[in-house]
This record gives sequence, structure tokens and C-alpha cells, in this order.
Amino acid sequence: MSTLFTNIEHFPRLWRSTTSKGHQTNSWLALLDRWLACSERMHQRAGLRVIAEDPHLLADLGLTREEALKQADMPFWR
Repeated sequence: MSTLFTNIEHFPRLWRSTTSKGHQTNSWLALLDRWLACSERMHQRAGLRVIAEDPHLLADLGLTREEALKQADMPFWR
């Protein structure tokens, strides 16, 4: 696993606003932003799958094991 994208907070969301007044949408920045969001979701769901085995961590989140696994099994694009 690449360590480059494990901590998404290293990437400031400066490109969140891909449009400016009087300018067109920058499709490359929008695509990059979407890709980073999907990557972040994938990593979060993989972490949730690991947490599903620890009842104490699940209790901290307020989830049952079934709810955590259901959420972890969702596709990354949703």
C-alpha cells in the first residue's frame, strides 16, 4: 500500500472550488478531486472492516458489527 495517499489531510482541498466567477469548470481538477474523495472513502471503509472485529471500538462509534460490515461492503463510488 502506498503511503502517499494514506493520510488524506496532507492534501489541502484548495481545488474544491473548481469554478470561479466568469470561468469554466476545470475538468482535470474536478476529476482529481473526485478521485481523491473515492480513494479516501476506500481507505475509510477498509479501516471500518478492521474495526468491525473489535467490539470496544464499535461501541465507541455506536455501530453494531453488522452495520459496520454493511457500510464497509458498499462500493467506493457511493
